[in-house]
Amino acid sequence: MRAVVQHRYGGIEHLELTELASPSPAADQLLVRVLAASLNLSDWEGLTGRPAYARIGGLRRPARPVLGSDVAGVVEAVGAGVTAFAPGDEIYADNLGLKGGFGELTVVPAEAAAPKPAGLTFAEASTIPQAGPIALQGTAGAGPATRILINGAGGGSGAFAVQVAAAAGAEVTAVDNHTKLDFLRSLGADHVLDHHTTDFAATGERYDVILDLVADRSIRACLGALRPGGRYRAVGGPVSTLVPLTLAGLALRPLTDRRIGLLMVADGPERFTPMAERVLAGEVAVHIDRTVGLAEVPEALAAIGAGRAIGKIVVEPAA
Repeated sequence: MRAVVQHRYGGIEHLELTELASPSPAADQLLVRVLAASLNLSDWEGLTGRPAYARIGGLRRPARPVLGSDVAGVVEAVGAGVTAFAPGDEIYADNLGLKGGFGELTVVPAEAAAPKPAGLTFAEASTIPQAGPIALQGTAGAGPATRILINGAGGGSGAFAVQVAAAAGAEVTAVDNHTKLDFLRSLGADHVLDHHTTDFAATGERYDVILDLVADRSIRACLGALRPGGRYRAVGGPVSTLVPLTLAGLALRPLTDRRIGLLMVADGPERFTPMAERVLAGEVAVHIDRTVGLAEVPEALAAIGAGRAIGKIVVEPAA
């Protein structure tokens, strides 16, 4: 089978499109023919090996040489003990543990997969497993009279989060670069900020909820941008930011009613299927920047790393 293989941590020059032996499913696994795999920031982190947690399981070399965790495709074979799926079933999954989406075939734990809704294309389904739970959990509690800011709003998770918060009646401020501001307005953002020219923490505005998909501000700035009783949650970012943020959140808990810390995202089908249901109901739209073939994966990953993707980029291995 064809796959994009990562030989070492670093830049896109360490990726190679090559032939690999087809994998076989172990017990409780599915062998899936990948028809679509969406790119996430976690794929870029897995390529570069930064932040440090991206090297878990493979300190010196990537433990999983084929990246790509959000997959949608058709079951080709099942391992021992699998009863919920059979060859020919259409599925989508968050395969963060095993990856392999940037190849024609991959193995997926059966517990990580769900039947693909007939109303979604494979490309659409592949955009949901990671980004959907982040958006839903990151905006939980948003509603009328709630002021929410989403930093890094123009990517996959952010685009879902803006729509979910706007649909709940919240006043939404979306932050990203200037090329995405019109897109963010089209999603329902009430206010948009270009992070190159405006520091959201220095405007004097205060928020009930801040969902930070970039985590590039100081603890003092994060705390100062919250209203009394507000909460700030970061998803991803450098360890040099995340560790102090976590410790500060614990230390400040007895001293203030403002809450800062990490968003510990619960994953799995029961967490991502609710977003698929919203898409099917027309409440949330999937925004695909573009679809690419395996040969274009390096360029697509570079776009993710540079923050140039608007919504999601999807790989279609058969293209």
